[in-house]
This record gives sequence, structure tokens and C-alpha cells, in this order.
Amino acid sequence: MNTSDSILKIAKDTINIESNAIANLSNLLDEDFSNSVQLIYNSKGRVIITGIGKSAIIANKIVATLNSTGTPSVFMHAADAIHGDLGLILKDDVVICISKSGNTPEIKVLVPFIKNGPNKMIAITGNKDSFLGQNADFVLNTYVEKEACPNNLAPTTSTTAQLVIGDALSVCLLDLRGFSSNDFAKYHPGGALGKKLYLRVSDLSSQNQKPAVSIDTNIKDIIIEISEKMLGVTAVIENGEIIGIITDGDLRRMLSKADDFSNLTAKDIMGTNPKRIDNNAMAVDAMELMETNEISQLLVEENGLYAGVVHLHDLIKEGII
Repeated sequence: MNTSDSILKIAKDTINIESNAIANLSNLLDEDFSNSVQLIYNSKGRVIITGIGKSAIIANKIVATLNSTGTPSVFMHAADAIHGDLGLILKDDVVICISKSGNTPEIKVLVPFIKNGPNKMIAITGNKDSFLGQNADFVLNTYVEKEACPNNLAPTTSTTAQLVIGDALSVCLLDLRGFSSNDFAKYHPGGALGKKLYLRVSDLSSQNQKPAVSIDTNIKDIIIEISEKMLGVTAVIENGEIIGIITDGDLRRMLSKADDFSNLTAKDIMGTNPKRIDNNAMAVDAMELMETNEISQLLVEENGLYAGVVHLHDLIKEGII
């Protein structure tokens, strides 16, 4: 049985083999890479990515990355392509074919059919001299010296290299398109990452009640207001503007200090100059402000007037935290 040390050695060797292979990819880049990026960028069609076996899995991931960064892409399994799925390819599409050896039977059958059409084909292969490499318009070389598998058989280093080249293509295209964080949010509206890019304070505070008292409100009514609105806080308002804040903590501290509090008003309890945020600010900015000041609520303003409260729980509920 392997000891902990031997297991860790195998893991470290795997990582080192793959990281060295990835580092070497930059030495293999040539004009075919830049020409491929320009070809895709200038294309009026989509990117069709195909492969077989583990390369097909990598193709699916590259498709997902391209789609999420503004380059419409479709996966086509190499085996299915020759049984009807070639119909996926439209005249303006660019085809990327992924194969470590470039000589698998499926690739040898598929490539001539693609070449018979009007589409340009990019090869991602570890063998530039292969059937695929010789027939592609552009070749992206993903040669690796060896797999991390001790038998040099299981696709490990080679598929990692394919994935990295796919990421390099995606990032180059992202840059050419001027793809911004706002664009990214359009493609990721349902995830926490997307919400950080598009969710605003007003989207959260508008769902909450709006606790408010005046400077002369008595202690009983303040407690009722905080309790009913269930945000652990109330703003103190004068002519629509925020002049103070009272929190659950302020009430507890007041109760521990005062023997007779029946005549106390908001003016006696409130904290002045409370932390606040504009309703148009991003929700992630509210999170950062709360974290920096170690607080759980922020008063919200709109055009200088009190507009509500955003609570830490709102950010947790939306997955921002």
C-alpha cells in the first residue's frame, strides 16, 4: 500500500509534468494561432468544435467558454458528424477539430467531408504531421512530451494542453471584442458571479420595508418601528433626509445605561452620520462597505433622500456572499 509520502510524490509529479507541458505551449505558438483568432473574429458564422473521446470532452468545455465570452459556438461529436450531424455546419462557420494524434479513424473520415465544404478548419493537435494537421487550414500545436499517466497512455497532459489552448483562443477573442464585465453579466444572469456584476442596491432595498422615525419619536414607538420592519434598524429622518440611525444595539446599550428611559426620544439614542449608500450603487459595493465597517445594514439614499435599507441577509440570500 502506498504511504502518504508516495501518494503526495505522485500527485506532485503529475502537476509538475502538466505544468511544464503547459509552459512549453507558449514556445509552440506561431502565426497559425493569431491567424486562427482573426479568422474566428472576422467570421459571420459560429465556431463548430469537434473531437472524439477525451478530446470531445475538452471540446465541450471550450464551447462553453467561448459562448460565455461572446463567441457563439456549438459542439459536434466527431462520430455523430458522419451520421448526420454534419448538417450542423453552416456556410460561414469555422470548424475546430481536436485530436491528440490527428490520425484516429473518425477524424480521417470526417476531415475530407469538412474540406469539401466552404468552411475553414483549425486543428488542435499534438501531431502537426498527422492527417488532421496536413489537411487543416491552421494548426495549433499542442504537442506534449509525455502524459502524466505512468504508462504514458491515459490522456492527461495532452487534454490539459488542449484546454489551455482553448482558453487562450477565448481570451484573445474576448479582448478583440472588447468584452466587458457588463457583457459577461448578460451571459451569466443566474449565477452569483453575474449578480455581482449587475445587481444594484435598489434591487435589494426595494424588497425591504422602509423603517423611519423622526427626531422626536419616543422610545416606545422606536422599538415598535424596528420590531415591525424586521431589519434591526431604523433611519431617523428630517425633511426626507437621513440625520441619524438607531439599531438594535443602540437600544440594548441604552437600556443597560438608563434607569428611566420613558421620556427618551430618537435624538437621545441615535447615532449620527450613519454609513449610507446610493440606491444606484452595485450590490457588491454594499457588501464591501459592510465588511469594511463590520456592520450588517446600510441606509440607502436616492438623490440625497432616504430610500430604504439594505441588509447583509439580502446579500447572502442573493448569493453575493
